[in-house]
Amino acid sequence: MNDVRDKVVPGSWENATNQSDSSPEIQSSPGGSADTPQTPGAPAPLAPHLAADLHPELMQQGWRKFWSKRENRPYFWNKVSGESMWELPAVKRDFDPITDPLGICHTGPPLAGSMTPSASKRRPSEDNGPPPKKFVLAGPWDIEVSTNVVIYERPPTICPHPHPEIEGFRFTLANKLRQCYQELCHTRESIDAPKDSFNRWLMERKVNDQGGSDPLLPSHCFPEISRSMYEEIMNDIPIKLTHPKFTGDARKQLSRYAEAAKKMIESRNASPESRKVVKWNAEDTFQWLRRTVGATYDDFQDRLAHLRRQCQPHLAETAKASVEGICLKIYHLSAEYARKIREKHSILLKENGIQEMQAPLQQAALRKVWCYPVQFALPAPRPPLVEHFLDRDQVLLRYLGETQVLNAAYLQKLEHLYRFSCFDDKKFELFLSRVWCLLRRYAAWVGAGGGDAHLAQMSAPVPVLECLHRCFGVTFECFASPLDCYFRQYCSAFADTDSYFGSRGPFLELRPVSGSMVAHPPYCEELLEAALRHMERLLQDSAEPLSFVVLLPEWPDRQTHALHKLQASHFKRKQVVIPAFEHEYRHGYQHVLPKNEVYFRWGGGTVVVWLQNTAGFARWGPTDERVEALLDAWRPRAKLRSSEEEALTPSAPPASGTPADADIASQQNTPLSDKRP
Repeated sequence: MNDVRDKVVPGSWENATNQSDSSPEIQSSPGGSADTPQTPGAPAPLAPHLAADLHPELMQQGWRKFWSKRENRPYFWNKVSGESMWELPAVKRDFDPITDPLGICHTGPPLAGSMTPSASKRRPSEDNGPPPKKFVLAGPWDIEVSTNVVIYERPPTICPHPHPEIEGFRFTLANKLRQCYQELCHTRESIDAPKDSFNRWLMERKVNDQGGSDPLLPSHCFPEISRSMYEEIMNDIPIKLTHPKFTGDARKQLSRYAEAAKKMIESRNASPESRKVVKWNAEDTFQWLRRTVGATYDDFQDRLAHLRRQCQPHLAETAKASVEGICLKIYHLSAEYARKIREKHSILLKENGIQEMQAPLQQAALRKVWCYPVQFALPAPRPPLVEHFLDRDQVLLRYLGETQVLNAAYLQKLEHLYRFSCFDDKKFELFLSRVWCLLRRYAAWVGAGGGDAHLAQMSAPVPVLECLHRCFGVTFECFASPLDCYFRQYCSAFADTDSYFGSRGPFLELRPVSGSMVAHPPYCEELLEAALRHMERLLQDSAEPLSFVVLLPEWPDRQTHALHKLQASHFKRKQVVIPAFEHEYRHGYQHVLPKNEVYFRWGGGTVVVWLQNTAGFARWGPTDERVEALLDAWRPRAKLRSSEEEALTPSAPPASGTPADADIASQQNTPLSDKRP
């Protein structure tokens, strides 16, 4: 059971080789302050009167006695060999193995304590046992990096564990809601639903969803009318405008807009003034098109802009009630679907004998801990069987005929993240079902995958994240997912499905005290502004080193007001702009794409801003050398390859392997100069 009550807390924070993110306990090193997390070098010894029962020969052999806070009993550790045991080790007798192999003739002092024939060895993961050898998984990530982010300990969540049956039901209802949105736009306004508008609506609503019952579908938002959905629909009325490539296309678009505006104002219940203005401007446009010969591209575009300025306010006033009705209809359906999902989940829990919790748990004590994944207060129901198939480099997970596809390398990544962060399923009996739920949840979020849905999950290149870690101590991603994360500690949109793989929950619910983080939020104006307010509040409240490196792509066809607020922030230490077409991003569907299709050139600029408090600036400040290294890391991979080839001597063999392999190799061979304190 992924229950904090059954959590095993080691006596000290283990190092990066055997650290488990599911153990948030912090211990102080001898002589260290209890207020600041420390990484002890050795376990704290017992008091002298508790260690007096050790035989002198055992002391000479390096044995010491310590107290295990986890097991609440003593254990024995050899500082020479690193071996640890629960029972008192036997004294190595001083006898001749040839003349007296059994040691019968040797008389020595009696041993203190009880001697057992076979002393049970402690597991390597307990307290300060010797670190086991670990397999480091190569790929576009570095999940061996431990965190330097400190938070206040928080209570476990009372939301139920995800289940394949519930996720399949949620996926069906989400697609039904998406289809309903398309039909409402088509029947009421004669337009298609704005591209990716539904996905942005989900993000915008979840920012305002206070106490909602579903992690995906909004159900408790005020106001009920979404500003982002309303504006995007209005922007496409009476027709959706595009950027025409040729002069003929610009002329056709102007004619279509005038005709659609006239038709709309005649068929709607508009005011006489609005009807008069729109019809007069439409007729004037038709006359201009008939008498104008040889107009240029810019002439048609200027005429269209003039027509929109004259007609759009009247068209918006006419369509206001209809568009608000669309927004209300979608929200009420979402709340109804969320209620149905909750009821179905409650029935499932009752069938498994699990009692739901109504009120959230309260944290008894306020103490600082290393950030750890979201934990559950409820036990997990037994999931059904999920079939597992291999198809070349991909893995197919099937449940009730519904198949989710994933690259084999990313399944191995999820396995490693699961081993680090999930402690209620050490035998991996629930692993495949939880991976299926994870993939199904994100499939419900992005829809069919058309349009620019992948841009909501695009991530920074590997060299950039590696440079941020090396130069600025970044160990945490504020906006990521188990599929595209670089570090094993991150925040994501869904705490329930992602927590098994290292998620700390939504960023707006995280309260870090110190640490260095990178924030690369998806495009949603309300989410960007809420995240900026949250960062400034955290920087204002903390006196410990706290740093945010914000990566904000510029969208050529969208105005981002949050960018201006970010640039005017009181905590801004430095800002640089990566030029358009001079850098790349990793595709949002990188977990299903071939390696050679993962990177794509970004057509806009990217603004990099450092938000830091005084202590964070002193520790991770953007010096000229660090910023220059980051700018070099942003260079496209093709330029990096050409630079490396120029540096090679004529006798040197050509570089082998794919560019992704070169990134991985450079990532593994680069020394980390900024370690966790």
